[in-house]
Amino acid sequence: MVFSSLIFLYVFFPLALCLYYLSPKTLKNFVLFVISLIFYAWGEPVYIVIMIFSTVFDYINGVLIDKYKNKKIIRKVLFIQSIIINLAILGFFKYYGFVVDNINTIFHLDIEVETLPLPIGISFYTFQTMSYVIDVYLGKVRAEKNIIAFGAYITMFPQLVAGPIVKYSDIEQSLHDRKVTFDRFGEGMELFIRGLALKVLLANNIGLLWVSVKTTPLDELTILTAWTGIIAFAFQIYFDFRGYSAMAQGLGKMIGFDFPENFNYPYISKSVTEFWRGWHISLGSWFREYVYIPLGGNRAGILQQLRNLFIVWFLTGLWHGASWNFVIWGLYFGLLITLEKVFLLKYLKGCFPIIAHVYTLCIILIGWVFFEFDHLSVAIGYIGTMFGVNQSILLDNTTLYYLTTNCLLFIISVFCSTPFPKRLLEQMIGNTKWLGAIGTPIFYVILAVLSTAYLVNDTYNPFLYFRF
Repeated sequence: MVFSSLIFLYVFFPLALCLYYLSPKTLKNFVLFVISLIFYAWGEPVYIVIMIFSTVFDYINGVLIDKYKNKKIIRKVLFIQSIIINLAILGFFKYYGFVVDNINTIFHLDIEVETLPLPIGISFYTFQTMSYVIDVYLGKVRAEKNIIAFGAYITMFPQLVAGPIVKYSDIEQSLHDRKVTFDRFGEGMELFIRGLALKVLLANNIGLLWVSVKTTPLDELTILTAWTGIIAFAFQIYFDFRGYSAMAQGLGKMIGFDFPENFNYPYISKSVTEFWRGWHISLGSWFREYVYIPLGGNRAGILQQLRNLFIVWFLTGLWHGASWNFVIWGLYFGLLITLEKVFLLKYLKGCFPIIAHVYTLCIILIGWVFFEFDHLSVAIGYIGTMFGVNQSILLDNTTLYYLTTNCLLFIISVFCSTPFPKRLLEQMIGNTKWLGAIGTPIFYVILAVLSTAYLVNDTYNPFLYFRF
C-alpha cells in the first residue's frame, strides 16, 4: 500500500487516525505499533515476521548493551552481533541474487537463483534500527525499556516505506510525550496534500513522458528527445520522492512526531556537493555520521579522506540497489565530489552562478542516466545520443510533439523545484490575512480533489523508491 492510493487515502488513513485519536494516551504507542504492522502486512504479510524479529532482536540488544555498559567485552559482542545480523538480513534479501549472478559470471558457473521479493522498506528500517543500536553503544542515547514504544519507532508507518531515515534521538521524547494541536494537525494535513499533489499531479504525469522516451530504441532518439526524456525523469524521481517524504512528514505531524527534512531544493544547486546536501538528506546524514566520521572523516589527511569518500559513495550506490549501475552511479558522484573538494569548488565559486548551475544540472542529468538504466552499455549509448556522438539528429516531429504537449508541465515542474512557490504563498498570507484564512483551505481542497480525480482516472501510479 502506498500513500498515493485511494485505498490508503479514503479507507486505511481515516480509520487509522480515528482509532489512534480515540485511544487513551497510554495506548497510543500500542495502537500505532499495531496499525503500522497492518500497514506493512498489507503488501508483504510473510515478511512481517522479519520486521518483528528485527524489532525484538535490537530491543534486546539495546537493553543488554545499556545494562552491561561497564562490561566492555560483553557490550562489544552484543554490538557486533547486532550489526552482523542486521546486515546479514539486508544482504540476503537485497543482494543474494546479485552476488550469485556475479559469481556465475566470474567463474562461469550456473548456480540457480531463486528470485526473492524485496521486503518493503527494508533498507530504511534496517538503517534505522542499526542507528539506534550504534547510538546506545556509543552512549548517545539510553536504551528504550518499553518494547511497545521501541516497536512503534521501528515500524512507524508514515516513514516505514521510504523514510526519511529517523534516528531514535530525533523522536525519543515524542515517543513518550506528544501532543497534537489543531494548528499542528492542520500543518501536517497541508504538508501531506502538497506531497500528494507533487507525487500524483507532477511526478506521475511527467513520468509518462519518460516512459515513452525510455522505451524508444536508441537509434530512433534525437539529441533533444534524449535530453527531454532524462530531464523528465529527473523531475519524476524528485517529485516522486520529495512528495512521498512530505506526505510522511505530514502524517508524522498529525500523530505528534517531527521527522527530519529530506529535501532542500537540490535542483537549484551550484555544485554537486551542494546538490547532495539537499537531496535525500537523511541518508547522507546517516552515512556521514555512521560511516564517514567513524572511518576518520577528513581528520587524517587527504589520502584517507579520499578513501573514506570512496567507501561512502560505493556504499551509497549499493544501498540504492543490487546492480552495478547503482554502484557506478555512486562512484560517479563520489569522484565528482572528490574533484570538487580538491580543486573544482573554488573555480565554481569564482565563476558566474549560471555557469556553475548549468554545470551542476548537466552532471546530475548524466548521473540519472546511470541510475535508471540497468545495463552500462545502454546508459553509455543514451549519453552518447544526448551529446550527438551516435550520429543522432537534433530533433524531429516526435521531439516537437513531446515539447509542445509537455511545455506547461515542464514550466510548472521548474517552478515547483524552487523555493518561489513557498515564498509566494507565505508572502500572500502574510500581507493579506483574510486571503490566507479563506484562500489557503480552498487551495488545499482543490489540490486534494485534483489528486483524487487523477487517481480515479489513471492507472500509472508507480513509486520509484519502493525498490530500494
